[in-house]
Amino acid sequence: MRKCFNVTGACYPDENYMVDIEKRLCEIKALVDEGKYFVINRARQYGKTTVLWALQQYLQPEYVSVLLSFQKLSTADFESEYAFTAAFADIFVQAVKGKKITELDRESVAGLEAIAEEKNMHAGLRKLFKILGNLCGGTAKPLVLMIDEVDNASNNQVFLDFLAMLRDFYLNRKSYPVFQSVILAGVYDIKNLKLKIRPEGEHKYNSPWNIAADFSVDMSFSVEDIAGMLEAYEHDHQTGMEIEKTAGNIYEYTSGYPYLVSGICKLMDEQVGRQKGFDAGLAWSAAGVREAVRIFLKEPNTLFDDMIKKLTDYEELCLIIKGILFSGQTFAFNPYNYAINVGRMLGFIKESNEVAVVANRIFEMHLYNYFLSEEMTKSVTYKSALQEKNQFVAGKDLDMDKVLQKFGEHYSEIYSDNDVKFLEENGRRLFLLYLKPIINGSGNYYVEARTRDMNRTDVVIDYCGKQYIVEMKIHRGEAYERKGIEQLAGYLEEYHLSKGYMLVFNFNKHKKAEMKTVKCNGKEIMEVVV
Repeated sequence: MRKCFNVTGACYPDENYMVDIEKRLCEIKALVDEGKYFVINRARQYGKTTVLWALQQYLQPEYVSVLLSFQKLSTADFESEYAFTAAFADIFVQAVKGKKITELDRESVAGLEAIAEEKNMHAGLRKLFKILGNLCGGTAKPLVLMIDEVDNASNNQVFLDFLAMLRDFYLNRKSYPVFQSVILAGVYDIKNLKLKIRPEGEHKYNSPWNIAADFSVDMSFSVEDIAGMLEAYEHDHQTGMEIEKTAGNIYEYTSGYPYLVSGICKLMDEQVGRQKGFDAGLAWSAAGVREAVRIFLKEPNTLFDDMIKKLTDYEELCLIIKGILFSGQTFAFNPYNYAINVGRMLGFIKESNEVAVVANRIFEMHLYNYFLSEEMTKSVTYKSALQEKNQFVAGKDLDMDKVLQKFGEHYSEIYSDNDVKFLEENGRRLFLLYLKPIINGSGNYYVEARTRDMNRTDVVIDYCGKQYIVEMKIHRGEAYERKGIEQLAGYLEEYHLSKGYMLVFNFNKHKKAEMKTVKCNGKEIMEVVV
């Protein structure tokens, strides 16, 4: 059977190309050895299910581990304590029988079977936990309980009661047999589960599971992790790729988000390498990574669908992300700020140098596309570029000189009389709106994170395999402008480009719109002042 890159469900070593997660399993096992109860709280499609499946096998020599998923439970299973008890007993029995776990106490398993068969007629949580205690005491090895997809239960009071029982188990572990360890996995941490149940006026951070240990295992993929996965692929396919370099290119776009890494690799393997102009070797180069990203951003997927839904649900988080992307605003990364904490929990933002930033380049590109799409039908700027787009493209080359020239003319004609505050907040967004229909379908752009602030932003445009850098900045005097030109020349050197572009927004009353070319450190820079 041919191995493949997998983006749906758990990954298995004999079927899928995947990173080596043994170090992570070892770190998690250390928590189990210490008898900790904890939550693997990570964003959607972050490898939680894969880790739990592998952990179940990893623990086998010393423990009996039972892996359940609340995805198997329906809404009706949470309608009452009795319905939940019966449903939980049922999936527990299915799990242990399916894996043929022989070390379990048979009498206790039979007790769980009886509860499952009673449905919601007689047994409640108290009876369930009495049997589970007997099961822990009668099993030959310490028993570990793992529950995936706990988010399915996150807005049900009965689940909080279940957590309270687990908490009582833990607190009385010296008095009677209990689980060696309990591991819950989901997006929402236990504190935030309560946010979905209690009215706003009640205390938000009291948890029935405040005994949970911190879980700090890094589940993102490093460049080394990605390289190890690519090495296995290269062994099978012999593409001639530069493994470390390609791994670094993939990491630059994904920041190691597991679903994104696998998704980009899957596209390079199954689509990019089969396109005209791409052989297997080129597919696994920097150009192949860029092409895979372009395809990825065009195709709908469950992660992007969930992202848009969550931004609709959390308006304050949406405003923060817009401020970061379009205005270069800085927000201190304070986990006690509700919106920041939700963004971190969902995986949309992360901490960098003590401020909140978008979690990775692909998310950033997707969010730019999404937010700008909201304005396309009503934007004069977008419509103007759409009408003029043919004059900016010659074959596979983008005429950035003309793009900036025409944007300058459009900007001066439509927006020059607006107030300064509006222009400062919206100038860069207007340029991106103008650029979008020109490169749509053949390219993408992202913002160089090192330069994003209130005064300057570098946009890197990928178009038909070529890159263009446009620095957008607010005029702050000649010395500041000269420094910006020198910095842009430095970035051009890093990107191995000979020419760059600078778009300067000048809000002085007596400003003069102009277009000129300057030389700096062997680089040519076209500067447009609007």
